[in-house]
Amino acid sequence: MLDILAITSPIFLIIALGYVAVRQNIIAQDVARGMGSFVMNFALPALLVKTLSGRPIADIIHGEFLIAYGGGSLIILTIGIAYTRFIARKSFANATLQGLGMSFSNSGFIGYPIALQVLGPPAAIALTLCVMIETLVMMPLVLVLGDSANNNGQGRLQVLGTALKNLCKTPIIIAIFAGLCLSLTGIELPAPALKAIDMLAMSSGPVALFVIGAGLVGLKIRGMRVDMARIVTGKLILHPLIVFSLVWLMPPMEPVLQIAAVSFACSPMLSIYAVFGQRYGHEGLCAASLMIATSLSFITISTALWLLDTTQVFGPMP
Repeated sequence: MLDILAITSPIFLIIALGYVAVRQNIIAQDVARGMGSFVMNFALPALLVKTLSGRPIADIIHGEFLIAYGGGSLIILTIGIAYTRFIARKSFANATLQGLGMSFSNSGFIGYPIALQVLGPPAAIALTLCVMIETLVMMPLVLVLGDSANNNGQGRLQVLGTALKNLCKTPIIIAIFAGLCLSLTGIELPAPALKAIDMLAMSSGPVALFVIGAGLVGLKIRGMRVDMARIVTGKLILHPLIVFSLVWLMPPMEPVLQIAAVSFACSPMLSIYAVFGQRYGHEGLCAASLMIATSLSFITISTALWLLDTTQVFGPMP
C-alpha cells in the first residue's frame, strides 16, 4: 500500500498546491483557467500527436479496450439516468446530468497523470482511446439527451449535428485525426517540430493537476447531500466496478491496458461538469459533486490500485 501511496500522493499534492495557490491569491483563478485552456488546447493535443504519430495503427486501436471502457461508461450512464428519473423522481435534464457525473471521467487532468505514474508511456495510448469514447460517443449523446430535455427548440438530430460539428473543431479531436494520419502514412515530422511537441506534451500532466486544485476554490455544498452521494458513489465506485467486470469478461488484452481502463474509470468526473450543470440549471449540484468526488478520489484511486497490485488479477503492476 505504501508503494501505491508513493504514486498517488504526489498527484494529489499538486492538486492541493493548485488549491492553496488560488485560495491564498498567489495565482488568480482566471489565470488558472487560462492554464486549463493551455492544457486542453495545446499540451494534451501535443501529447496525442506525439503518441499516435510514432506507432503503427494496430498498436493504437484496441477493440477490447473500447468495448470494455465504452460499454462500462454507457451502462453506468443508463443506470444513473434511469434511477434518478424513475426512482428519485427528478427531471430528465437533472437525471441526464447525474448520469453524466457518474460516467464521464476526467481522463486528461487526473486519469492520465495517474496512469502515467503507474504504467508509463502506454498510458498515452489509453488516454487516446478514452478520449475517443468520451468525445465521440459520450459527449454527443449527453448533449442530445440534455438539450432535448431542456426544450430549447432543437430536434435531436439537429442537436447531434451541432454537437458533432463543434467537437470536430476542438484541438483534441484535430490532434487525434492528425496523429492517426501520420501513423497511417508513416510521415515523420521535422526534428524541431517533434521537440516542440514533446516539450508541450511533458507539461500536460502537472499543469492539469494544478488546474484541478485551483478549480475547487469557491465550490460550496448546499443541501444536496442525497443527490451528491448518488453521483459520487456512481462515479467513484460503480463506474470502476462495471469497467473492471467488462475488462475481466472480455478476451484478454494487454495487462497495462486492463489496468489503465480501471484506473481511468476510478477518476472523478470531468472538470467542466459544473459548466454542463449551468447549461441545464443545476450548476450548484454539479460543482459540489465535483468537489466531493475529487477530494475522495485520493482514497478510492489509491485503494483500487492497491487491490489491483495485491490481487494481480491482471498480472503484476509494471
